[in-house]
Amino acid sequence: MSFGTTLYTWFYGEFVGLDNFNNKYYCNSKNFNNLDAKRWVIFHDEIEASIIPSHWHAWLHKTIDVPPLNYSHKYDWQKDHEKNMTGTDNAYYPNSHPLSKFYKSDAIKKEYDSWVP
Repeated sequence: MSFGTTLYTWFYGEFVGLDNFNNKYYCNSKNFNNLDAKRWVIFHDEIEASIIPSHWHAWLHKTIDVPPLNYSHKYDWQKDHEKNMTGTDNAYYPNSHPLSKFYKSDAIKKEYDSWVP
């Protein structure tokens, strides 16, 4: 976090809430209907935009006015938010991808035969 963000948060920031990744959300106004109010997040550990859950993302971008303080999933099929693992050792690869742990090059069938004149 930069020095300017720290000062701005100190002087103008009103703490709004915390998500399950311990990121802190702030606003410079207690009136959340004010479209001129600034909203920002202070990341707990790593500064990574994919860590922000979708309901807090909607609040930060003023899609919703009320902060999602007691958010719970609306449907049973919804999953908890996970950060983007692309580029890490935990990245997802389908079994047909050469970087997959389960990749077998001889197990993949050709879906077509090449045309030979």
